[in-house]
Amino acid sequence: MKSWRLPQGVLFYAFCDYLTAALSWFVFVIFRRIIIEGRPFSTSIFQDDNFLYSMLVVPGIWLMVYIIFDSYRNVYRMSRLTEFARTIFASLAGGLLLFFTILLDDLVNYLGGYHAYYLAFGGLLTIHFSLTVFSRMLLLSIANQRIRSGKVAFNTIIVGRHPKIEGIYSEIINREHRLGYDIIGYVLTKKKKNLLHPLAEKLPELGNVDNLNELVLKHQVEEVILALEKSEHTKLKKIIGILDRHSHTVLVRAIPQMREVLLGKVNMPNVRGVGLLEIKTHFIPLWLRVVKRSMDVIASFLVLLLCSPLYLFVAIRVRLSSEGPIFYKQERIGRYGKPFMIYKFRSMYLDAEKGGPQLSSDTDDRCTPWGRVMRKYRLDEIPQFWNVLKGDMSLVGPRPERQFFIDQIAQKDPRVHKLHKVRPGITSWGQVQYGYASNVEEMIERLKLDLIYIENLTLSLDIKIMIHTVLVILKGSGK
Repeated sequence: MKSWRLPQGVLFYAFCDYLTAALSWFVFVIFRRIIIEGRPFSTSIFQDDNFLYSMLVVPGIWLMVYIIFDSYRNVYRMSRLTEFARTIFASLAGGLLLFFTILLDDLVNYLGGYHAYYLAFGGLLTIHFSLTVFSRMLLLSIANQRIRSGKVAFNTIIVGRHPKIEGIYSEIINREHRLGYDIIGYVLTKKKKNLLHPLAEKLPELGNVDNLNELVLKHQVEEVILALEKSEHTKLKKIIGILDRHSHTVLVRAIPQMREVLLGKVNMPNVRGVGLLEIKTHFIPLWLRVVKRSMDVIASFLVLLLCSPLYLFVAIRVRLSSEGPIFYKQERIGRYGKPFMIYKFRSMYLDAEKGGPQLSSDTDDRCTPWGRVMRKYRLDEIPQFWNVLKGDMSLVGPRPERQFFIDQIAQKDPRVHKLHKVRPGITSWGQVQYGYASNVEEMIERLKLDLIYIENLTLSLDIKIMIHTVLVILKGSGK
């Protein structure tokens, strides 16, 4: 299993959102003609080029709004109540966006005055929300029924040997309505001579926690149930640290008997479960992710648009500096461990890494003279605003590294995998302090600052880091 595989049902769910948005706009056009404009219905409105154009563009705008609100994930794990609330906020945001970008200008000369504005916005919001929430609740109810009938189940492993796990296991598999667990085996925290696991006769032993990461990948694990005894709780931090790497695809639950040691780390028991506790893994609240992503999209679009003369100037200078392409692309590891191609203006001579991956330094003779100037003022980084717009990166976040160096860092500090819980950034606190790390030791020092950043992520912190970055650029103190 790839840790960055496409969540189940997300494409179909998004496709239904697109169709619902198109239908909502279709109904709104009729509503506007009859109710707001007071004209009789006529099929001629459907032959208008503007109408046909809007039927393509408007649903696309709604999909972008939904993406910003993080609406697309494994549909079999979505809560109907949560999605209902999410749809309310997304509909309000999308309705305001369409009203001020499309409808307001169209209605400005209409004699109905403010009454027409209220009717247009209220009608659009009501129609869109009603159809969208109906479609989503229907799809999620179908998904829930497929789980209850046993047609859909998640590969699940049990970690630990708590005596109560046998009773919980029996309750799970003997239920008339399935809970979505396909328990494929158990993992030991340590071997105990002459002591069998409570489920040894019912499930296979898959291994121990020392190779838990490999087991999750090998068996495509989607849920983990922790069943640690009191004597095993010292290993809890290590186990959760390993599972943190897969927090986007693996749900971690724990038996109720572990409530005391998990205090402050759990959500309320899931109604789908048997009193199992869900361990919190997403430390960034939804509203912050939405606002941060919105800032990324708006800022990167404006930079790409307004700074196009600067892009042209730098591109010409790169072309004149030495032989080779203007842009340089390289595979980096992003959020959830997903590889992506990062783009930069080329600052080195051709075949700079023919001997293998290397880190740059202040005296690196592989850099062209113009490349040194670009690095000093961070000009080589500006093509990455395209990565931000695409969603590979953020304005602020830990710098993305190559897998080659991540493997080396992980041997000395396994916490490097925690950085993959957020989008990497063009700049970060570590980047402001260290710039281009010239060796693994410096990368580890920068890692410590980036860990502090993601553990204390706020909008004000992002703004401070961006201000510091601008100062570094203006002073030409980058390296």
